[in-house]
Order: sequence, then C-alpha cells, then structure tokens
Amino acid sequence: MTTSHSWDQAIFRCGRCGAEHTATTETDYLKTIGVHGDAHAVWDRLNAIERSGITSILRTILSAPELAAELLALADRQPAGGSDR
Repeated sequence: MTTSHSWDQAIFRCGRCGAEHTATTETDYLKTIGVHGDAHAVWDRLNAIERSGITSILRTILSAPELAAELLALADRQPAGGSDR
C-alpha cells in the first residue's frame, strides 16, 4: 500500500527577527526561506541612513505598483549616472 504524504500549510519562523510566514506548498515554503534570508543579507549590509532611506522608498513604491513600473521604465530610458531633466 502506497501512502501519499501531503500538507496543507507550513509555518516558517525566523530565529533572527521573529517573522512568521505561512506557506501552502513545499515550493512556496522554500521560496519564503530563500527570500527572507536574502532580505536579511541585504539589510545587514546597510547602515542606519541607508536602512531608513530604503524603507521610505519601498513604502512609497510598494503602495503604488504603477509608480514602480514607471520608475523602472524611466530608469531603462536614462543613461547610467545621468540626470536628463
């Protein structure tokens, strides 16, 4: 008799910051762990001023997906390091 094992959800709890994320598939669970670990890696490289700045920028952009898309399009049209106004 073959038994199929499945699960309906798993909870990831970060030992560093206490964040909790629920995933409904193994793929999502592994992705959650990877993304959260990457976020810690980036955060750890930033100083206090950079952390404050990126937090402010992310709050603005994530609240307006259209703005994020336009900023990326603008960045793609601008020369690197230039400021064409």
